[in-house]
Amino acid sequence: MEEQREALRKIIKTLAVKNEEIQSFIYSLKQMLLNVEVQEDLEAEFQSLFSLLEELKEGMLMKIKQDRASRTYELQNQLAACTRALESSEELLETANQTLQAMDSEDFPQAAKQIKDGVTMAPAFRLSLKAKVSDNMSHLMVDFAQERQMLQALKFLPDNCVTLVWRMPDEDSKIDHYVLEYRRTNFEGPPRLKEDQPWMVIEGIRQTEYTLTGLKFDMKYMNFRVKACNKAVAGEFSEPVTLETPAFMFRLDASTSHQNLRVDDLSVEWDAMGGKVQDIKAREKDGKGRTASPINSPARGTPSPKRMPSGRGGRDRFTAESYTVLGDTLIDGGEHYWEVRYEPDSKAFGVGVAYRSLGRFEQLGKTAASWCLHVNNWLQVSFTAKHANKVKVLDAPVPDCLGVHCDFHQGLLSFYNARTKQVLHTFKTRFTQPLLPAFTVWCGSFQVTTGLQVPSAVRCLQKRGSATSSSNTSLT
Repeated sequence: MEEQREALRKIIKTLAVKNEEIQSFIYSLKQMLLNVEVQEDLEAEFQSLFSLLEELKEGMLMKIKQDRASRTYELQNQLAACTRALESSEELLETANQTLQAMDSEDFPQAAKQIKDGVTMAPAFRLSLKAKVSDNMSHLMVDFAQERQMLQALKFLPDNCVTLVWRMPDEDSKIDHYVLEYRRTNFEGPPRLKEDQPWMVIEGIRQTEYTLTGLKFDMKYMNFRVKACNKAVAGEFSEPVTLETPAFMFRLDASTSHQNLRVDDLSVEWDAMGGKVQDIKAREKDGKGRTASPINSPARGTPSPKRMPSGRGGRDRFTAESYTVLGDTLIDGGEHYWEVRYEPDSKAFGVGVAYRSLGRFEQLGKTAASWCLHVNNWLQVSFTAKHANKVKVLDAPVPDCLGVHCDFHQGLLSFYNARTKQVLHTFKTRFTQPLLPAFTVWCGSFQVTTGLQVPSAVRCLQKRGSATSSSNTSLT
């Protein structure tokens, strides 16, 4: 009798635990059904596209509906089966409790045996508590990258572009085409007759509107002018207009770089003999064994014409194991974006931002004065986000080209796969000082690309809050 009582208690405990598992799973299934019901409003994506996209649009909508219907059917069937199993289990649990209360009855042994047999055959123990389908619909999100390549006539307004619109003072039906010229400049005033940069020419424009694409905004301003042409002669150019480019431009400040880093404008290469070579050249030049001045160092690159003081003298370059170099332009407001491509064989590489106060011995991400993503290929491969000596391992493939987006006022520093614009990690904090782009490399090299607008995909992700969802408060 006592053994049967103990066995029944174990059965009750097992049933209770199982019921909790089923209830939790049912809640999970309901949440998955809600997720499957979420369908992107494709109409907003297609409103501005040409009629060529109509067939593509209908095909995508049909695929989404079919996929959603299939997943909904499977999840609803599984939900119904779990609900029935839970009801049966609850009835069995109630019967078991009643039987336990009437244990002094002559029928108790027989009733306990029946309950045990019922538990053995209970549907709750034959259920798989794993969803048959996934609620991940990300593979159906709109991305026209492949369609853009397949349909050559399909044109999207890319990033780093300028659209110009003009009109004639009087209508002239004899105009055959227009010629557009543009040039880059750092001169803030009205366009000058002479500039270091030549005029770039676009001929044969048939409309009074033209979009320049693939631009690199490595100077602060651009000048534009246009003229009309008939089949015989060309008219005079219009008065030039000046546009301020909305891109972040900087170069690498070689006076801050570790002596083992060879800096050439926006490129950096690790040189194991860098410091020794500089010392030898300095002794040969001085004849006094004096340490080389970083001003005369081969590692010093061409300074940016817009360079702001970095707060570091030449003698305060990074040293020891801080193989670091900073950008030469401060970030004290607004949104900025740049990209960096590193050599995959580099043993270690890091990219991020830092305060000017970052110490010469301090490595990126190991103090509160810097934030970075770090790739380590030495001994054990790792891909991490670092700040204040706290580390988060990133569960994502390591891209060969990283995009960095800094929104100073919002306190957001986001890192992207530069090719796919996938968010890799976002730091959310409050920047209390101006920032400088920061880079580190050991036994490798990297190339920085500046003069880029904030990509539209990045702006879209930030607006939807996708970027901030990846932030880690333990790293801010």
